[in-house]
Amino acid sequence: MDLPLIWAGLIATAVLLYVVLDGFDLGVGILFPFARTKEERDVMMNTIAPVWDGNETWLVLGGGGLLAAFPGAYSILMPAFYLPILIMLAGLILRGVAFEFRFKARNRGRLFWTQMFSLGSILATLAQGLILGGFIQGVTVADARFAGGALDWFSPYTLLVAAGLLAGYALLGASWLMWRTQDQLHGDARRWALWSSLATAAALAAVSLATLFLHPQVSERWGFAQGGFDVSTFLPLAAIPMLGLVGLILIWTGIRHGAHLQPFLGALLVFLSGYFGLAVGFFPYTVPYALDFRQTAAPDNALGLMLVGALVALPLILGYTAWVYWVFRGKVTPETGYHH
Repeated sequence: MDLPLIWAGLIATAVLLYVVLDGFDLGVGILFPFARTKEERDVMMNTIAPVWDGNETWLVLGGGGLLAAFPGAYSILMPAFYLPILIMLAGLILRGVAFEFRFKARNRGRLFWTQMFSLGSILATLAQGLILGGFIQGVTVADARFAGGALDWFSPYTLLVAAGLLAGYALLGASWLMWRTQDQLHGDARRWALWSSLATAAALAAVSLATLFLHPQVSERWGFAQGGFDVSTFLPLAAIPMLGLVGLILIWTGIRHGAHLQPFLGALLVFLSGYFGLAVGFFPYTVPYALDFRQTAAPDNALGLMLVGALVALPLILGYTAWVYWVFRGKVTPETGYHH
C-alpha cells in the first residue's frame, strides 16, 4: 500500500473541498458591499449561516494533515508563508466574530460588523491567493530547510493569483446566491455572477499564461519546452482546460436564462479545472520544486495509524456535511431564513 500517495490524495481532496465549500461563503462576504439593503444582506447571511463554520473543517483537515503526514513539507512551507497565513487566520477570525455580532448589533454597530464581515472575507481570500501564488512560483530550499526571505511570496505573479482568487470566490458566492435566493436578490446575483465570471475567466487565462512563461517546470509539463510545442504531451491534458470552458458556458447560459442551480455547477467546474491544472504543474512536489511527497512524508507506520483514524472520521464528516446541506436546502427568504 502506497501510504504517502494515499495521504497526498487525501490532503489534496481536503484542500479542494475547502476551496469550493468555504469559497462560496467567502464569496458572499466579498459581495456584501454590493447588496441594496440590510434586509438583502440578512438573506445573504442566512444562506450560509447553517454551513459556513462546517465548511472550514476542511481547512483544519488539510493543514493538520500536512503537519502529520508530511512534516518535512510543513516545516518548510510554514516559515515560507508565515505572514500571509497569519493574515488569512486574522481574516477568518474577524469574519467569524463579525458573523455572530452582526445578528445582535443595532444601527451603527450593525453597519460596523457588516463592514468587518466583508473585510475579513476579502483579507482571507487575498491571503489564500498570495499563498497559492507563492506555492506555484516555488520555495527556496537548501538542505531540506527554507532558505528564502520572509517576503518571497510577494510578487506581481502572486498578486495576480490573489486577484484571480478574489474574482473566483465572488463567482462562487454569486452563483450560490442565484441558487438559494429569489426575486430582486436573485436578479442582483445574476449581475454579480456575470461580472465575476468575466473577471474569473480573464484572470484564469492571465495566470495560466504567466505560469507558462515564468515557470519552465510547469510549461514543460504542458508540452511547451525549449521554444517548441509537443502536441503528444498536451493532448492528454487538454480535457482540463476544456472542463473550465464547459463550466463558463454553463455559467453564461444559466445567467442568460435566469437559471438557479446551473451557474453554481458551472462555477464548480471552473474551479475543478483550475485545481487540476495546477496539480498537473507541480505534482509530485509538496515543496515546489525541490521536494516531492515521498521525500517529505512521515514514516509508514505513522501514516498507517493515521489512516485508520481518517477512515473512521472522514465518512462521518462527509455524512454530517451532506445531511446539513440537505436539511437547509431550498430558497432562503426574510421570513424563512436561519435566525440566531
